[in-house]
Amino acid sequence: MNKKKRNLIILFFLAGFFSLALTGFVDKQFNDSIPDSTVNTEEVINKEFEESLQFDSTNDEKRGNILDLERKGGFKPMSIIRGIFGIFILILISFIFSSNRKKINWGVVGKGLGLQLLLALGVLYVPFIEAAFDFIGTGFVLILDFTKAGTDFLFKSFVTNQIEMANINFVIQILPTIIFFSALTSLLFYLNIIQYIVFGLAWVMTKFMKLSGAESLSVAGNIFLGQTESPLMIKAYLPKMNNSEIMLVMMGGMATLAGGVLAVYISFLGGDDPVQRILFAKHLLTASVMAAPGAVVISKILVPQTEDIDSDVIIPREEAGKNILDAISNGTTQGLKLAVNVAAMLLVFIAFIAMFNYISKSIGDLLNLNAWITDITDGKFNNLSLQFMLGYIFAPIMWLIGVNINDITLVGQLLGEKIIMTEFIGYVSLAEMKEAHVFTDSKSVIMATYMLCGFANFASIGIQIGGIGSLAPTKRVLLAKYGLRALLGGTIASLLSATIVGALIG
Repeated sequence: MNKKKRNLIILFFLAGFFSLALTGFVDKQFNDSIPDSTVNTEEVINKEFEESLQFDSTNDEKRGNILDLERKGGFKPMSIIRGIFGIFILILISFIFSSNRKKINWGVVGKGLGLQLLLALGVLYVPFIEAAFDFIGTGFVLILDFTKAGTDFLFKSFVTNQIEMANINFVIQILPTIIFFSALTSLLFYLNIIQYIVFGLAWVMTKFMKLSGAESLSVAGNIFLGQTESPLMIKAYLPKMNNSEIMLVMMGGMATLAGGVLAVYISFLGGDDPVQRILFAKHLLTASVMAAPGAVVISKILVPQTEDIDSDVIIPREEAGKNILDAISNGTTQGLKLAVNVAAMLLVFIAFIAMFNYISKSIGDLLNLNAWITDITDGKFNNLSLQFMLGYIFAPIMWLIGVNINDITLVGQLLGEKIIMTEFIGYVSLAEMKEAHVFTDSKSVIMATYMLCGFANFASIGIQIGGIGSLAPTKRVLLAKYGLRALLGGTIASLLSATIVGALIG
C-alpha cells in the first residue's frame, strides 16, 4: 500500500471517529441541558410529533404536507451533524476516485455545495421560494389532469362515460403522461421558452462556478431534457470538449431527470391526493434542480478542470419543427417511442426480478434461510431475494447519509434497484412502500425521493455511449472510459441532495 492510500485511509477513520465523537458530545450536551422535570413531557411531545409524521391513508390530517409538519420541530442538532458527516463521506469517496487530486478546485466544490444548500433552505424555509416551487409543482399536477382528459377520451366507456375500474392500470394511467409531456416540451422548445430558461441557469453557473459555456448549458438543459436530448444543444462543441467537460456532460445526464418522467413520478408518489401530488411535485423538481450543482461538485472532484475554458454561453438554434403543429407532432412521436420503451423496460426488468427471486427463494428454502431472514428483519423481508440483498448491501451508506436506522435496509433496496435496474423501478417500489406504510420515519420517503432522482444506472452508460458518441464519434472511447465513473458520480450527486435535505428537515 503506497503512502497516499495509507494517508487517505487514516484520514477517513480519523474523520469518522471525530464525527461520531462530536455526535455523541452534542447529543449529550443537548439532553443534559434539559431539566429532569421536563424530560417526560418532551418525550411525550416528541412521540406525538413523530407519530404525526407517519403516512396514514385513513387520516386526512396526517396526509398533509410532511415537511410542514416536520418544520414545527425546527432544526435538530443530531440531524445537522449526521448530515455534515454524510456530506463529508460522499466528498471523501469522490476524492478517493479523483483522477487528479492535486488539481481539484475546492472553491468550485464549496460554491456548488453552497448552491445546493441555498436551494434546499429556500424551498423548505423561505416562503416566497417555497411558494414559487409550489406554483411550478401545481403546474405539473395540472399537466397530469390535462393528460387525464385525453386518456378519458380514448379509454372511457360509452355506457358509463368513465374508464372502467377493470381497465385502470399502468398503461392507461401512467404512460400517456410521458407522451403528452414530450409533446409539451417540444412545443416549449419550438417557442424558445426552454432555451431562455436554460440560458439563464447556464449563465449563473458559468459566472458563479467558472464553468465553460457548453458544459453549463448541458447541465442546465438536463433539468428539463433527457440525457441524450440535452447534449444536442451543444453538439457543435462536443468534439472539442476536454476530459473534465465530457465528464460533466455525462454526469449531468446521470444526476438529473427529464421532465416527462418527472410528471410520471409525481403520479406514482402523489396518487390521487392533490396535496401529496403538489408536495412530491415540489420535491421532485427541487431534486432535479439541486442535482445540477451537485453534478458539478462531484464531477470537478472526479475529473478536475486543468485546461483553459471558453465561458461564452451561446445556445445554437435548433428547429423542433417547421411550425407549432409540426413541433407537437414530433414531440408526440418521440413521447410514444419513450412510453413504449419504458413499458418494455419495466416488463423485462420486473420479469427478471421475479425469475431471480424465484431462484433465490428456492435456495433460501434449501438452506433454511427464509425463516431466519423473516425473523431478523421483523417481516420486512420474507425470504432470500434481490430486494433483501440490495437492502443490506447499501444499508451502511443509508446510515451514513442520515436515514433513520429502522429504514436503512428499505432505502438501501431502493438505491440498489435504481443502480442495477433503473430509477423507474426504484420509484415504483417507493410508491408501493409508501402505500404499505412500511417506513418508520416519513423523512425516509422524502430522502428516497431525492436519492432516486437521476438516470444513474448501468443502462445509462450504454445510452450515453451510443447517444453522445453519435454526436461526437471521436469521444466514444473517452465516454466508455468514464462510464462507470459517471455512474458513481451521478449516484453520489443524488445522495448529496438527499443528505442535505434530510439534515434540514430534522
